[in-house]
Amino acid sequence: MTEILPAALRSVIDELGRLPGVGARTAERYAYYLLRATPETSRSLAKRLTELHDLVHTCPRTFALIDAGQTISPLYADESRDRQLVAVVEEPLDIVALERTGQYRGTYHVLGGAISPIDGIGPEQLHIPELLQRITDDAVTEVIIATNASVEGESTALFIQRQIRDRHLDVTLSRLARGIPVGVDLEYADQITLGHALEGRRAL
Repeated sequence: MTEILPAALRSVIDELGRLPGVGARTAERYAYYLLRATPETSRSLAKRLTELHDLVHTCPRTFALIDAGQTISPLYADESRDRQLVAVVEEPLDIVALERTGQYRGTYHVLGGAISPIDGIGPEQLHIPELLQRITDDAVTEVIIATNASVEGESTALFIQRQIRDRHLDVTLSRLARGIPVGVDLEYADQITLGHALEGRRAL
């Protein structure tokens, strides 16, 4: 069968299609946009991608993403942040979501994923031992488990809870509240969301 598109363009489409959430049509649109843009646009993107692994490191304490020139996360180093309050998240970008609320002044701990046997991810692949050590080292008083509201997130939260209690660590454990998003009718809410909303109900 005769190929319709040039090989170089097909290769870019194939590579873009490997990205999560990018389907075939979206990959085609992205690739065609880059082709129509100036060569400088493509070269700039290629340069940034080439530098990505060299210029982005991981904080050895919180496992958040940091610049290559930094030795520790700025949020952890910030003296105005409460090190005795730790929000546990699955991925580094979850920190961005919590920071955007402007209502949290504690520190973070990135697990690096969630327990998912089907994907071959067990507790040993996550930064749970480092979290337990931080609780002791920083005299942490509260751990907010902010994993996702998924089966994997819930399993991870329960595992962390058991690990902390088995070690008799003197720390308060809390979980992000779950409920019905603003603007969503009850009839469109799933059973898990409704269940969490009932459990987290409050007096008026």
